[in-house]
Amino acid sequence: MDHQILVKSAEDTDPKYGCPPEQRPIQEYIRKAIVNVDKPSGPSSHEVSARVKDIFKFDKVGHSGTLDPKVTGVLPVAMEEGTKILQALLVAGKQYVTLMKLHGDTTNSQIKKTLSYFQTEIYQKPPLKSAVKRQLRTRRIYNLRYMEREGDYVLYTVDCEAGTYIRKLCHDIGLILGVGAHMQELRRTKAGPYTEETLVTLHDLRDAFENYKESKDESELRRLIQPMESAVVHLPKIWVKDSAISALCHGASLAAPGVSKLTDNIRKDDLIAIFSLKNELVALAKALQDSQTILKEEKGEVATLERVTMHTDTYPKGWSKKTN
Repeated sequence: MDHQILVKSAEDTDPKYGCPPEQRPIQEYIRKAIVNVDKPSGPSSHEVSARVKDIFKFDKVGHSGTLDPKVTGVLPVAMEEGTKILQALLVAGKQYVTLMKLHGDTTNSQIKKTLSYFQTEIYQKPPLKSAVKRQLRTRRIYNLRYMEREGDYVLYTVDCEAGTYIRKLCHDIGLILGVGAHMQELRRTKAGPYTEETLVTLHDLRDAFENYKESKDESELRRLIQPMESAVVHLPKIWVKDSAISALCHGASLAAPGVSKLTDNIRKDDLIAIFSLKNELVALAKALQDSQTILKEEKGEVATLERVTMHTDTYPKGWSKKTN
């Protein structure tokens, strides 16, 4: 859904400082990038990230939303400075295509009816091998769509809140059906803003980087990897004046005078993305007011920083931490 942009203070940005993400020099572009890797069946998510790290010889990479070794599909891998935005992806919704095997006979109409029962807030306890504490918690299932059935196998899609265990979901569906069921295969088709449309195989990524090193042709590499800003397109946004950026990079909260424009969907306590007027990600922050209040405020803090993503020397000092 596209959200309206509200202008609080029309401002220009100085071309001498900063750089639009798509125009970054290639080495900086790579270091501040996300690769939407098509995870194959077999290796763990950590092993896939390690392969990306080995391709670029980086010190640090990270992935968002761990997939079991046999699960395939969308695995966003952040490189070097891009790892600063992983927390924004961890809470983003996910979509899966699931192949479920029934342990007994039932009708298609009963399967569809049962799937509809789970299109709500459900209770789950993480499995024994999970990396989180095993305690009962709620997760939201936004949509469950029956696709097809062949014998004991049922194919369906699920759109869900981050942290939903699809293996447990299949088990619970089987219990309600009264015949039992388990997850046979799983593919993630969406993680936050990343979908199958931009998937990259590890083989293609390696080939593109090797080609760049040999020919200095950046085009294919730029096509396969995305600026880290792509990881926060789903978040509410505030664009700030050039004069506010240095103070933010040094940890100051965002004050109302520093706001240039914002999206109309900000709610108090939301995780939001703060951008420069060149669309560079400056920081992730927690909103202290909603959009309409921020639009009207003339003084006071409107957001507190969660994670600074921009270097402190990117923009010149415009105002002090005390006066921001």
